[in-house]
Amino acid sequence: MAGEVPDFHAEVRTGTGKGAARQARRAGMVPGIVFGGDTDPLPINVPFNVLLKALKAGRFKSTLLNLKVEGHDDVRVICRDVQRHVVKDLPTHIDFMRLRRTTKINLFIPVEFINEDKAPGIKRGGVLNAVRPEVELIVTAGDIPEKLTVDMTGLDVGDTINISDITLPAGSKPTIDRDFVVANLSAPSGLKSSDNEDEGETEAAEVPVVGADEE
Repeated sequence: MAGEVPDFHAEVRTGTGKGAARQARRAGMVPGIVFGGDTDPLPINVPFNVLLKALKAGRFKSTLLNLKVEGHDDVRVICRDVQRHVVKDLPTHIDFMRLRRTTKINLFIPVEFINEDKAPGIKRGGVLNAVRPEVELIVTAGDIPEKLTVDMTGLDVGDTINISDITLPAGSKPTIDRDFVVANLSAPSGLKSSDNEDEGETEAAEVPVVGADEE
């Protein structure tokens, strides 16, 4: 489960529009907006290097943050969008949404696979196929899970892991109502080739030789 909510610092952006945004970028800042709740939208600037580092660290859009802006009360937020330069792929604008601890939101949560060394199928050379390396869940803002864990103990070739096989955090549920596949353990390519060859040999043995007795 999520631990302590990390602080994220920003400053108020004076002025709005493209001119103010360009000025912010020239000053090494990324313009943004904080919206939602019962408060008016707040234009902000975020240090470019700080934001870029946070984005490279991963899971930024699924991390609950404690936004600190001088002159304003701290507020829990989550990133809802990061606009990027079409060529350089660098952040040019960011949107944050205010949240209460009880707010329900949709987030993609990464899936982690453990105890692969205890899976007979892996020992036999089976291949783990992560059909959904991330699963979209409806979660409570105050209890965002860091990951979903799949225990591979005892799994063999041909076994499938469905969402119903994973213990979900309390208060969360998948956005998809039906049971769905998260991963499966398929046979190694060598075993597949061997099976195909065996099938081919069997079929060949069953095909009669036409015309051999007529000569």
